[in-house]
Amino acid sequence: MTQPTPAPSLYRRILLVLDLSEDSRTIGARARAIAAACGAELSLLHVVEYVPVEPMGETLLPAIEVEEELIRRARTRLSELGRELGLADSPCRVEAGSIKAEIVRVATETGSDLVVIGSRERHGFSILVNLTEDTVLHAAPCDVLAVRLK
Repeated sequence: MTQPTPAPSLYRRILLVLDLSEDSRTIGARARAIAAACGAELSLLHVVEYVPVEPMGETLLPAIEVEEELIRRARTRLSELGRELGLADSPCRVEAGSIKAEIVRVATETGSDLVVIGSRERHGFSILVNLTEDTVLHAAPCDVLAVRLK
């Protein structure tokens, strides 16, 4: 009797997007479990979106220094989170720019099959605002899993 050929993995490359908040552990644990079940590669991404108050004023140089410091701190924190989640060997990327655009760009660039991102409940005025997970859901070149957060 011949054995059936196993189906190819549903996901091979998963992009885990973290905002470095306490919720990152919940989102990361979910992504790690999916990656383990699928035998997929998992990479971590954080996007620093820093807009100086006076982009063309005298404070431009300090603003650049502030952005570089934010990126440096984000790299450190993302690496720490990776270790805490048992993902120390997973690639970590910190990008600067529009959060929505960078997530889609990195997902495309890395050939990701799945983007895992957190999603918070919406109340009042926030229901009308186009949130990050909505934009990523419609613009990403792959599936998007929005982990529901309290």
